[in-house]
Amino acid sequence: MTAARRSRRFYRTLYGQVLIATAIGVVVGAVWPASGVAMKPLGDAFIKLVRMIVAPVIFCTVVAGNVKTVGKAGVAALVYFEIVTTIALVIGLLVVNVVRPGAGMNIDAARIDAAAVAQYATAGKAQSATDFLLNLIPSTVVDAFARGDIIQVLVVAVLFGIALRSVGAAGRPVVDLIDRLSAVLFAIVGLIMTTAPIGAFGAMAFTIASFGVGALAPLVKVIACFYAACLLFVGLVAGAIARAHGFSIWRFVAFIRDEIFIVYGTSSSESALPLLMEKLEDLGVGRSVVGLVVPAGYSFNLDGTAIYLSIATVFIAQATNTPLSLGQQVALLAILLITSKGAAGVAGAALIVLAATLSATGQIPVAGVALILGIHRFMGEAMAVTNLIGNGLAAIVVGRWCGELDEARLRAQLGENAKEAKLAEA
Repeated sequence: MTAARRSRRFYRTLYGQVLIATAIGVVVGAVWPASGVAMKPLGDAFIKLVRMIVAPVIFCTVVAGNVKTVGKAGVAALVYFEIVTTIALVIGLLVVNVVRPGAGMNIDAARIDAAAVAQYATAGKAQSATDFLLNLIPSTVVDAFARGDIIQVLVVAVLFGIALRSVGAAGRPVVDLIDRLSAVLFAIVGLIMTTAPIGAFGAMAFTIASFGVGALAPLVKVIACFYAACLLFVGLVAGAIARAHGFSIWRFVAFIRDEIFIVYGTSSSESALPLLMEKLEDLGVGRSVVGLVVPAGYSFNLDGTAIYLSIATVFIAQATNTPLSLGQQVALLAILLITSKGAAGVAGAALIVLAATLSATGQIPVAGVALILGIHRFMGEAMAVTNLIGNGLAAIVVGRWCGELDEARLRAQLGENAKEAKLAEA
């Protein structure tokens, strides 16, 4: 299957079509702004199609998997998430302090239009730990699916799977039915993904037309700072983790290139979630691990979002001449460890979390969010891709820790065996 995929011409591959569509979207948005803005429904429709199928895919994947491994995988995933997102936050803080993209801007916080960020500040009001835990439980089973809340669907799926196994042979027909339903759902995912180039075109045309390339010029330094931090994280941190677990991060990135281009074009890591889950199973990761780790990662393991929050927060402080001592940045790190959890993998949600973070500091002006409104979508693309790579890596690592990874299959799919053979011949 892999050889056949490689032999296809570039324009026939999904990632090739998405890349071409994204490039066309840039041209349309820049040359014909009115037409670019009108393309917004195309991007919105694609993301809605994906969201429509995400909840049932997660439910069936978890229930049809090995529920016995859920407890162990859950604990391992939470430990992994906390460690890696902390490293991501530290990288963001280090890069923004070295580059200092906001230094010299001398923005008067009192003159910033607070009305422009009022909706984010209102939505970003901090919630208590009790509220967070209670929100994990849906009002009803149907409500979790109706609202498409990934974590709530995951909670329902785990409980349903445990109960289904507890009834023994009586539950076997239901497991078989769900397994078959899962195959149908992934076939629907395949159909939806054929529209990915149209979605990427619409989303990119709208972004360029609405914000314009000109919006990048004054703030190009902070954009470059963010992209550099994401590359550092993927190349050094994710690369080291992958190498320690027996594979190359760059081979993995190449393996999920279709999903990466879809996510980049739509600025939403959620847009490739079902396809990523299918690819991870192809790599040999156990279904139960994939079904648990990937959905949970979209709330607790958003590495790109963590980097974005740390850089954006300190950038706003620098731009408004708000002093931050080392001790205050350590306190900021602690705040970010809390606020960075629970951010949805959808473009725009990070702005709400950013507003909540600034509000929690009590020092950096919340109105400073307005400084990056114009470039948020351009940063959202790298953010979403980093989130995608981080969650895929997490599933492989947790799968190996829990004995739910076919390592021979992983090496074969990523071409690691061919690499080792060449080294042996040399």
